[in-house]
Amino acid sequence: MKLTVLGCYAATPRTFTNPTSQVLEINNEHFLIDCGEGTQVELRRHKIKFGKIKHVFISHLHGDHFYGLVGLISTFMLLNRKTELHIYGPKGIKEIVLLQLKYSNSWTGYPLYFHELDSTEPQVILNTRKVTVQTIPLKHRIYANGYLFREKPKPRKLLMEEVEKYAIDVAYYKGIKKGKDAVLADGRIIPNVQLTEDPEPPKSYAFCSDTAYNPLLAQQLKDVTVLYHESTFLEEHAYLAAHTGHSTAREAGAIAREANVSHLILGHYSTRYESIETFRQEAAEVFPQVHLSDDGKILSFPT
Repeated sequence: MKLTVLGCYAATPRTFTNPTSQVLEINNEHFLIDCGEGTQVELRRHKIKFGKIKHVFISHLHGDHFYGLVGLISTFMLLNRKTELHIYGPKGIKEIVLLQLKYSNSWTGYPLYFHELDSTEPQVILNTRKVTVQTIPLKHRIYANGYLFREKPKPRKLLMEEVEKYAIDVAYYKGIKKGKDAVLADGRIIPNVQLTEDPEPPKSYAFCSDTAYNPLLAQQLKDVTVLYHESTFLEEHAYLAAHTGHSTAREAGAIAREANVSHLILGHYSTRYESIETFRQEAAEVFPQVHLSDDGKILSFPT
């Protein structure tokens, strides 16, 4: 599981920082999460092929999380994209995007599907052969969701030395990977445990951007591999966090601790602070496995 951070700062873009956008790669599938201004430039900078992005998840309709979307959709059209594109986001996102496409006469030449969200309860919105995606209802000034990506269990791993020792035909490999025993031509049964080993445990990634501190999140996020949780402010400005519907680094650490996650990634930093290292230090007071997102940073898990 690999995360490429394209932007992770709050509010307005700067010459050296970008608003929220990231690409999650899990089981060779690529998911674009939020699409602030500058996203397509950063995709090119990191050599992420546009054609690999088939699903875009928008957390909410504040500009620093989706103002890059219509530009990306238009660029896909200019590049003669044929692959369908699915957009998941709050109700209203379809109207906003189609209005811009209408008045710029920039209709796509590829299928564009909108999946608008308005539920305040978690719901599964994507279920592929390899991954499921569920919404994470957040507490912000407007309707907002995070997203929980869960890798599906992989098949068992063949112990090829054992398989070849019994001259098992390749036609039976698929069944053995699913847990079946092998039956040899002479009737002998070779237990599956002798022919396979456990696969890597399924990994999961939770994206929680722009939310007030909400202890109830820990229930849905229980035992996830990696949690990205916004940390717009430090504790000295906790009063601003409460007023604006954001969280502090310490509060993000508290959610990670209560949810028993393996790793916490901080982001969505207010640009009032000179160093983001102070965010890590504050969160680490309550949860040790803290990572700082930063523009251009690539994080792979497990680490």
